[in-house]
Amino acid sequence: MNVAQLTNQIVLMFCLMLVGVLINKVGFMKESTSNDLTNILLYVVSPCLIINAFEQNYSAKRIQQFILVAIGILIFYIIAILAAHFIFGRIKNSNLRRITQYGSVYSNAGFMGIPLVSSLFGAEGVFFAVVSLAGFNIFSWTHGISLFRTKDNDEPVNWKQILLNPNIIAIVLGLIMFLTSFRIPGTLNQVVKYVGSVNTPLSMIIIGNSLANIKFSREMLDKNIGLTILLRNIIFPIMMVFLLKMLGVSEVALYTTVIMSACPVAGIVVLFTLQAHDDAGPAISLMSLSTVLSLVTIPLVFAFV
Repeated sequence: MNVAQLTNQIVLMFCLMLVGVLINKVGFMKESTSNDLTNILLYVVSPCLIINAFEQNYSAKRIQQFILVAIGILIFYIIAILAAHFIFGRIKNSNLRRITQYGSVYSNAGFMGIPLVSSLFGAEGVFFAVVSLAGFNIFSWTHGISLFRTKDNDEPVNWKQILLNPNIIAIVLGLIMFLTSFRIPGTLNQVVKYVGSVNTPLSMIIIGNSLANIKFSREMLDKNIGLTILLRNIIFPIMMVFLLKMLGVSEVALYTTVIMSACPVAGIVVLFTLQAHDDAGPAISLMSLSTVLSLVTIPLVFAFV
């Protein structure tokens, strides 16, 4: 695969986002509908896609690359979290400080990364991409959510919620299937494949629906928002390239993990901000600009690989 093929696929995905924008504008998707579709995507479609990706013949080389990617993801998050704290930790506005720290570290791995990797590399790509998805879920729901804790919302980390996430369960089951060469029988296997196949269009339509509600404002011109996008869309993904190559990660494992890292700001930053009872404007601005610019930045990062 080359940069032109990647760019064409991203353009296609943005066209699917435009479908979501049009659906929103003609009033076909209410907020409750969007929430329901998001839950279906996260808790039904995505786990099916993950399980299907592990239905491959056992390979010692794949397991080795899988483990190396996991090590790289762990090192990446530690470095990125420390860097974000150092760069944005002195911002006086607590809301902007939280949003920039979270936004620079966490990518839209689930909604945009998995569909993109699935479209480009199929099941083999998703096999390695789930490591990034697992890392995102674990760090986002521990460190990420801790950034938004306030006196009114100071709940301890809910490890049960993290470990019983359907995507984490699907990864564990998938690994067992891969290591034991187990295959889901007949009709049930087809059901899993069919459900997983709607992941890409459904994800893009949901993102497009969210972007349709964006209103441009002066907040989008804030220098800290711009620096966050630079880190999230370009600098941190390039750092990931060096990390993975130092560890010996190569070929599809390298490409998929870098693409997952190069995805724009995770949309959950808006949810966390709302849960902290703060102004979601900067989070919405950050997410929307980062997403639009990723049309250019993802191919740039891939070209660097």
